[in-house]
Amino acid sequence: MKRASGLKLTYDDFVLFPDDGQRHEIIDGEHYVTPSPIPKHQTVSINLSWMIRAGLETHPIGRVFHAPLDVVFTEFDVVEPDLLYFSHERAAEVLTARHVRGAPELVVEIGSPGTRQRDETIKRRLYERSGVSEYWVVDPEIDRVRIYRRAGDGFGKPVELSLETGDVLTTPLLPGLELPLARIFGE
Repeated sequence: MKRASGLKLTYDDFVLFPDDGQRHEIIDGEHYVTPSPIPKHQTVSINLSWMIRAGLETHPIGRVFHAPLDVVFTEFDVVEPDLLYFSHERAAEVLTARHVRGAPELVVEIGSPGTRQRDETIKRRLYERSGVSEYWVVDPEIDRVRIYRRAGDGFGKPVELSLETGDVLTTPLLPGLELPLARIFGE
């Protein structure tokens, strides 16, 4: 919620939020709170993290991180995406001892009923205007991944993959890595 005075919240306000097990984020100065994730969300998060990490062990071209890790785009935009990927070059530019200050190359949000609309609208627009190269919206409820890739100044038309059709997710950010949706959504 915005402050009653209409002033936007900043990163200085963000660091004062309680450590209450919920995810606190500020987008355009507005405070958003999300409850802790459900088990299926966590399973998908762990699966993706392990698969990307395993790929990076074979081809050590970057680093993957999982929530919570603050990503500070601006004084008024601070989020904690589920997963982040940086090439080593990009990590050297934006990774600090406390947080990320700037755009990761890849941001992954794993949706839940409480975040689905925000992930597809407010957060997508934030990531697009902030220079994120690729944004994945993972929906464990319907076993689908929607991929937004940078095309010029913004994201191009999204690509949608589903478990039902046996799709395999690949990305030019991680050459050679294949992420079968059956493994992403597997128990």
